[in-house]
Amino acid sequence: MSPAALSASASLLAADVGGTHVRMGLVEAGADGTPQVMAYAKYRCTDHPGLDAIAAEFLADLGNPAVEVAVIASAGHVLEDGTLIANNLPWPLVPAALRAALDLRGLYLLNDFAALAHAVGRLGPAELLRLSGPAQGTTGPLLVLGPGTGLGAALWVPHAGRGLVLPTEAGQAMLAAATDLELELLRRLRGPDRHVPVERALSGPGLLNLYRALCALRGPDPVHAQPDAVTAAALDGGEPLARQALEVFCGLLGGVVGDLALVYGVQGVYLAGGILPRIAGFLAGSSFRERFLDKGPMRPALERVPVRLVEHGQLGVLGAACWYLDQAVPR
Repeated sequence: MSPAALSASASLLAADVGGTHVRMGLVEAGADGTPQVMAYAKYRCTDHPGLDAIAAEFLADLGNPAVEVAVIASAGHVLEDGTLIANNLPWPLVPAALRAALDLRGLYLLNDFAALAHAVGRLGPAELLRLSGPAQGTTGPLLVLGPGTGLGAALWVPHAGRGLVLPTEAGQAMLAAATDLELELLRRLRGPDRHVPVERALSGPGLLNLYRALCALRGPDPVHAQPDAVTAAALDGGEPLARQALEVFCGLLGGVVGDLALVYGVQGVYLAGGILPRIAGFLAGSSFRERFLDKGPMRPALERVPVRLVEHGQLGVLGAACWYLDQAVPR
């Protein structure tokens, strides 16, 4: 069943909800059907009691424009009945309650990286940083992945002249080590658990986990208590263990992305969201590319896969709007 169409006088509310920030936009469809973001704002989750409060503040600041439909792209796994399983949000996200609070005619929930996958095909060269592979790949599945409060990933598959997007829970897959140092760190990350999910290392909190594990292994007490502080110290070069933690992070990320590229047979990779735009230069000079390619006899195949870093802060909002406009009944 197609989503409800907007009336001619109404705008679309599109939100990208992560574990740390909510990005919200008021969107209208352009003459060619592409989304046009008319207003945009970013909020810290912990400064608000829930998404309904954030949405109400956003709309009030705009003079309460007419909004009938909202599309929420959220970190987590969306079930067929609209229920969200989310490990990294600071408050519950209940679609029915949000719809009632905002008096909406329609509200739709999708995975945040599924939303990103709907948008990446609309990006231009200026919004992409190439990390590996040729400038253009062949037609085929695309992987969209990124570490934020957790690790999200989705697959875009060409289908019937358009595309089919498949959300994944790659962040909950088991983390694998490839070096002696990574094995030592993995033992410390494991604790009493047998299953160490990828996002325990490859996320903002995961970077902090790596830093603390390195400190425990090397001897000194940790001096940073937040992922942002570890990142800043690593980029400034002022603390060797912070820099080493970020180097391990980039190497592990390259290995995981290479594994997923082989599993899904992708012909292109987009890294998006989270902390990656901030460390773009560091990532480009790290072991990421070598670890991505280091897959034995499959190296020549991966050398043909473009890997690009997306530098577009509104991509989640655009992706949510793209999903809606691609599927809604035309005005």
